[in-house]
Amino acid sequence: MKYYVVDAFTKEPFHGNPAGVCLLEEWLSDTLMQNIAYENNLAETAFLVKRDGYYDLRWFTPEVEIDLCGHATLGSAFVLMNYVDTTMKQVKFHTKSGLLSVNRNEDIFTLDFPSRKPVACAVPDLLEKALGVKVLQTYKSRDLLVVVEDEDAVANLVPDFLMLKQIKDTFGFIITAKGKDCDFVSRFFAPNAGIDEDPVTGSSHTTLIPFWSKRLSKTELLAKQLSKEEERFTVKIMKTGWR
Repeated sequence: MKYYVVDAFTKEPFHGNPAGVCLLEEWLSDTLMQNIAYENNLAETAFLVKRDGYYDLRWFTPEVEIDLCGHATLGSAFVLMNYVDTTMKQVKFHTKSGLLSVNRNEDIFTLDFPSRKPVACAVPDLLEKALGVKVLQTYKSRDLLVVVEDEDAVANLVPDFLMLKQIKDTFGFIITAKGKDCDFVSRFFAPNAGIDEDPVTGSSHTTLIPFWSKRLSKTELLAKQLSKEEERFTVKIMKTGWR
């Protein structure tokens, strides 16, 4: 197969969030793809198979297959449009989360992702102790969205990953608060999937955007993920709303 590593959500090499991209002729076994992702040891490795007018796309962490990944989708589109077919302006992916598309306008790549609106839920018993900060509210989608007091609380928390692993029925933990110089900040942890902290996470924003859009009554938001990369997302919600 052809294999690429793409640093997504950044303008510099060795920044952003690296994704593996594997171009296949036909699907390998699930076990083999999982072993490849484990050996790559990146947050996600994407596997693609070309079909008639679109690509099948699957994503694997070092430990599990997942249903949605932003940076590996962006990385896959970048590879296809720069190394497979340089005339391509749009690519469609069939995935576990439905049909996803990426459009290219010169050097700008735009992802069309689903909306995962979170629903209020009870605070898990171990959560505050595992995060070491006061939890104001929790909401559930694929991940557990955790609202804390302010940006400093998000930036300074040091999770106990062994304790977080004891909290079941959630893929990852999105820690968020209103930002100082942006609309909101976040961090993302998924220790049960072999990802202690993900530096820049597209899929978490499918939950963060509808949450903060409603709370702030805004249709265009500036977000910052407080990893060491501190990448910024400019996310615009179209008038028709997110899918």
